[in-house]
Amino acid sequence: MRPRYADLFQRMRDPDPILSDAAFDAVLFDREDAIPDLVDCYERSRKDDELRFLVVQLLGFSGSRKAVPALLTALEDREPKVRAEACRSLEDINARECIPALEARLGDLDPSVRIAAAEALIEMQKTG
Repeated sequence: MRPRYADLFQRMRDPDPILSDAAFDAVLFDREDAIPDLVDCYERSRKDDELRFLVVQLLGFSGSRKAVPALLTALEDREPKVRAEACRSLEDINARECIPALEARLGDLDPSVRIAAAEALIEMQKTG
């Protein structure tokens, strides 16, 4: 992971919302360039549910198809909040090739994940 992103990811967990939001926005500004570091952060953050959630959100905001493999992995995350965000992120990217994976989340044990998957599928149907 590049040092710039390692620092930003650490600051995204700062208790000061101004500092954490600024770090999030800095990564967001880089979008596609940050994807390899976001994926690395996701893989290293197994014990930090909130950071994984933020990383998955940023992957979706990237708008890049390069984020799809990591988002598919996130659909299987142990934390429902992360799985639900993965559904929304796949919708943001309009990753229609992931429809079967989203359909599988319709049977998730957590209702928030089922709702996020259903909403993503509905939006993908609308956009054709």
